[in-house]
Amino acid sequence: MPKIVDHAARRDEIALVACRVVAEHGFENATVVRIAREAGYTTGMIAHYFDSKQEIILAALRLMLRRIEERLGRPAREGETLVEVLAESLPLDTQRSIESAFWVAFWGQMSADEHLKQINTWVHGEYTRLYGRCIAEHWPESAHWGDMVRDEVLGAIATFLNGLTAGALISPAEWPAERQMRQLECQLALWRDWARERVPSRTTEKNRKPVGRLSRPRATGL
Repeated sequence: MPKIVDHAARRDEIALVACRVVAEHGFENATVVRIAREAGYTTGMIAHYFDSKQEIILAALRLMLRRIEERLGRPAREGETLVEVLAESLPLDTQRSIESAFWVAFWGQMSADEHLKQINTWVHGEYTRLYGRCIAEHWPESAHWGDMVRDEVLGAIATFLNGLTAGALISPAEWPAERQMRQLECQLALWRDWARERVPSRTTEKNRKPVGRLSRPRATGL
């Protein structure tokens, strides 16, 4: 009886290997030959599933996005904080470090490729959507924020997570998991307090503070 092959699983397997190869050797050195060798396949087998290296990379991008959506989109555990949820997107362990290194390597290719820029815009939008869903679940008061305030907070969180990820990959000794978590907690407290100060008063609109002006944050629970 012929062996049944799960082609979708094999595509994911190759994409995951490509992610690791890019993380370890860089974008330019992640050749189809090297990906095939690391996966334990021939280049002919790889060609059966992907027409080019770019297709493999795009498959890896989709796989990484699917994985982060599974981590961020799962039902919240009892007592879990927003810090703990969003930390799923940080390089806190080996697997997430590989995924993050792949993203950073991908960022380095965008400046000269309009198609990759478009893909990155889409990916950024998907990440922001996931962060927004997490905020809505863990910070119920965010339902009363205006669109401008919500967009500012989401943009700030996404930018901070990207920067922290890059810093942790470049200088891992300076950014152990515990420090990453502390920094994320600090930033979320700052932006939550900033947003709260901009919710219109129930009695008057005269006390509303302009969005562009930051004020000293108060300590808040996350």
